[in-house]
Amino acid sequence: MFDIMSDAANTFQIDQDANRDAGDDIATVDDLILGSAADLKSTSDGRAAPRFTLLIRAAKIVSSHGEFVCVVRDVSETGVAVRLFHDVPTGDPLELHMPGGSIYEIRNVWERENEAGFEFTKTIDVDRIIHQFGEFPKRGLRLGLFFPVSVKALSGASEAIVENLSQQGARIDSEEDFAIDQTLRLACDEGGGTLKDLRAKVRWRRDRQYGLVFDDTLSLNDFARFAARLQCPKLLD
Repeated sequence: MFDIMSDAANTFQIDQDANRDAGDDIATVDDLILGSAADLKSTSDGRAAPRFTLLIRAAKIVSSHGEFVCVVRDVSETGVAVRLFHDVPTGDPLELHMPGGSIYEIRNVWERENEAGFEFTKTIDVDRIIHQFGEFPKRGLRLGLFFPVSVKALSGASEAIVENLSQQGARIDSEEDFAIDQTLRLACDEGGGTLKDLRAKVRWRRDRQYGLVFDDTLSLNDFARFAARLQCPKLLD
């Protein structure tokens, strides 16, 4: 049975304030902390499966209920441990989507508070996961969320549909005409007020689609919990 090592040796030290609890942001989107296989001891039962301590901004767990933010903490050839911001998503299959684009089917093994351990349904190449973290170093985690928002501009108020969302911005579909660099204010009642009066600027336009960049980055906690509230509110109960 898969077992996430709870006391891996030589775990790299990170910003303690950023790592204190699941409600805090985790470093920056480009950060990756890892220990090599030579630096980490084998498991207590003598198995030599190497453990790599990883820190990334975020990955996502995808189930039949939606896409949910997680922070990958530890990975081996057989499994992964993650930090969550709500209860563990359920559904079959469950998939772990990594920042580099790879997708791995997983099964839940254990959970406690805001942490969970999963086993891969197939043995994976740990080196491949690590190398993929560097393929898109500036790409933030995006969730395929679809929900209505109110948009306020100097020209008046209108409605739009968000088609994907990240901590830094969103893509919206709107019949209104907005100019590049125009300032907008977004509001959404769907997520319990998380997106109230959110300021953003238009960065690009393509037909009815607009790419927006937020003036203030959403915290990882707010981003994760807003996504859960939209897709599966019972995870927050």
